[in-house]
Amino acid sequence: MITPVLLCGGSGTRLWPLSRKSYPKQFTALVGAESLFQASVRRLRGDEFSKPLVITGSDFRFIVTEQLAEAGETGGTVLIEPEARNTAPAVLAAALHLAATDPEAVMLVAPSDHVIPDSAAFRDVARQGAEIASAGKLLTFGISPDRPETGYGYLELSGPPNGTPVPLTRFVEKPDLATAETMVSSGSYLWNAGIFMFTAGAIIEAFRRYAPDFLPPVSAAVKGMQQDLNFFRLDAEPWASVADLSIDYAVMEKADNLMVIPFTKAWSDLGGWDAVRRESAPDGSGNVLGGEATAIDCESSLLRSESQDIEVVGIGLKNTLVVATSDAVLVADASRAQEVKSAVNALKAKGAKQATEFPRDHRPWGWFETLALDNRFQVKRIVVKPGAALSLQSHVHRSEHWIVVSGTAKVTVDDEVKLLTENQSVYIPLGAVHRMENPGKVPMTLIEVQTGTYLGEDDITRYEDVYSRGQGAKG
Repeated sequence: MITPVLLCGGSGTRLWPLSRKSYPKQFTALVGAESLFQASVRRLRGDEFSKPLVITGSDFRFIVTEQLAEAGETGGTVLIEPEARNTAPAVLAAALHLAATDPEAVMLVAPSDHVIPDSAAFRDVARQGAEIASAGKLLTFGISPDRPETGYGYLELSGPPNGTPVPLTRFVEKPDLATAETMVSSGSYLWNAGIFMFTAGAIIEAFRRYAPDFLPPVSAAVKGMQQDLNFFRLDAEPWASVADLSIDYAVMEKADNLMVIPFTKAWSDLGGWDAVRRESAPDGSGNVLGGEATAIDCESSLLRSESQDIEVVGIGLKNTLVVATSDAVLVADASRAQEVKSAVNALKAKGAKQATEFPRDHRPWGWFETLALDNRFQVKRIVVKPGAALSLQSHVHRSEHWIVVSGTAKVTVDDEVKLLTENQSVYIPLGAVHRMENPGKVPMTLIEVQTGTYLGEDDITRYEDVYSRGQGAKG
């Protein structure tokens, strides 16, 4: 059996404004109807696969469980990193967790934001790799390049691949264009997909040999792991001392028993909007349109609107990327797609919340978005999932008015509990203990009007919470 280990962190800055720190690209439907994370879950499912082990951050834990359920996956394990520390400690934590019950467990470690259209072919290659991994080898997956790409690292082989696993000569960092052209034309290089396979025992031994400093703190973090609802939180104190390093640098580039499995089918890490355009089946003019978008006399361009209220219209554009959300618009030359992350850095430097935050804020019970905000008032749209409930809470600095616009709300205000239906409203005085629930079978939507001297999300005194969040936590 192969255990999929899905790495589900990161910020995806090269796909801003649709991917941001608060909701990175793996949770978004960039190509197709489901998210990249859900596609990854489905791809690594079958008789030869165990339930997935997902490694993610605390902020994403409920998004992960919701999307797992939507993908029809139950019974997987979710490990929570106290803070992001790159892939080396994450992989080691997963290996130690699995080795506690089965040191020979075969791990397939994969990012959760890649596109691999031919899932069956990938599963075939994974089965082939599992046999080699069971013999103690460390494996990495190499992609047959179809162009000289400067955005990927490369794997150098001793000769052209023949479709079977071969020893790795060396890792090559992202090259300039001339070097990439030379490597691709030689036929002895593959793209580095960042996908690995090995047994739990083999990778632990590799860390012991090549990166021993990781073992004490990560082992302590796993040993001190605490269960929180259906999640497992790694111990924060030892985790804080772990080095921030990728599995490539920590172990793989030093290993002497590393094999490469060539994968000849289509693959992309969606590392930029130019990659999204390529993977989205451009029309006869090379254009890709998404949402409310119109192209007039455009070529090789991507026009995408993520808001029903924003119509994107391009006239005479060539090799241009235009992506609009409700609070930001990106316009870039397609040849400079890799520089989008510099826009995020520029926005951070000027303190713009659009750099990292979305107007829509996801919560375990649903989501909300701010419709209007001023000095002493805020108007929100709140959507609560069927059967979900916000915490029993009160506020020190604000009062609230709730107006139900669809569905049914069960509302608690101090000692009074009542049902509100469409067009009904209720007032929540400052300091009142209150709760909002959705007892129905369809999503419930309401408009919330807040008034007060402070409207921050941390103005919460929480009394009961089915999601085990602490005082001052959002939502």
